[in-house]
Amino acid sequence: MAGQRITILGSGFGALSAVRELRARGCQDAITLISPRAELHYLPGTIWIPSGLRTREQLIVPLAPFFARMKVQHLAAEVTGLSPDGRSVQTTAGEVANDALVIATGGRFIKKLPGIEHAITPCEGIAAAEKIRDRLRAMQGGTIAVGFAGNPKEPTAVRGGPMFEFLFGIDAQLRREGRREQFQLVFFNPSKEPGARLGAKAVAHLLAEMARRNVTTHLGHKMVRFEADKVVTEGGEFAADLILFMPGMTGNAWFDETTLPRSPGGLLQADAQCRVPGLEQVYVVGDSGSFPGPDWMPKQAHMADLQAAAAAQNLIDGLAGRLQTTGFKAELACIIDALGTGTLVWRTEERNVLLPPMRLMHWAKRGFEGRYLAKYR
Repeated sequence: MAGQRITILGSGFGALSAVRELRARGCQDAITLISPRAELHYLPGTIWIPSGLRTREQLIVPLAPFFARMKVQHLAAEVTGLSPDGRSVQTTAGEVANDALVIATGGRFIKKLPGIEHAITPCEGIAAAEKIRDRLRAMQGGTIAVGFAGNPKEPTAVRGGPMFEFLFGIDAQLRREGRREQFQLVFFNPSKEPGARLGAKAVAHLLAEMARRNVTTHLGHKMVRFEADKVVTEGGEFAADLILFMPGMTGNAWFDETTLPRSPGGLLQADAQCRVPGLEQVYVVGDSGSFPGPDWMPKQAHMADLQAAAAAQNLIDGLAGRLQTTGFKAELACIIDALGTGTLVWRTEERNVLLPPMRLMHWAKRGFEGRYLAKYR
């Protein structure tokens, strides 16, 4: 039945997938999407900014044409709160009422480590990758430290894959520029098995690849602090002229202004149908949510797409008074790019596949980017 009001929060992968999935399933209800800008920032492509393979302009897609095709009204605003029943969203542009709500506002990086202002967090956005590019161009040599950590209260709230790509990409870039010998690369992580969610084979491969590329490792020691020129852990410290660090993730600040149920790590609690428990017709997809599933379930665009499909179907069924039974598959699918080659990792509850580095996978990742963005151009 048309005439219902659907509100979607965010303009990242999960939010835009929810729009596409709703319309693909024949939903004719009014959709309002709330986000600061009518733009998609394709963050997976930022790994190629330091080398010049991608620019800001190539990774930002204006969404006005997509919204027009999908008959979506965009409200340029920040979300500030939510009524206890979920039916009214508070924003910097006023309140927006809804009959069904999809929360897809992403996650927030935990910035509590002392001295974290001395590190660049690549996945914060395009500007961070540009800063890495500019710093690399200005450096004549020195030590580059690359690492990530998790949310100790939420094992799945970590995004480590891109850090391997920045590490291997910078190594390849410096070699192409003929100045790798002037730099020392150090990879650090509190775990002795970084990237464990990718599977045991992938961990062994990544560590072997670091050794092959002459990357020093500093593993298994809890982070203490950063300084302007060093990384300090409980297992010692080392000098660093450039620090790239991805902290663990938690929920958005605006969640604190609501009564939404939270996970131990601060994300929104979700069930297997992407519903927020205790609220009618409120769904969460992507990095904002804490979902049931294996401890290796990734925080990545592919997973957000799968969750958005489930949420869309359940939302439609809920508005129609039908049972909401659609779940999503836990699936990790990524190509760890190294500028000229790529390593495919695929993991489901049944299998874990690792393919060796090959040029084909680098081009496959670039091809996937083009096909994905074409949906929104």
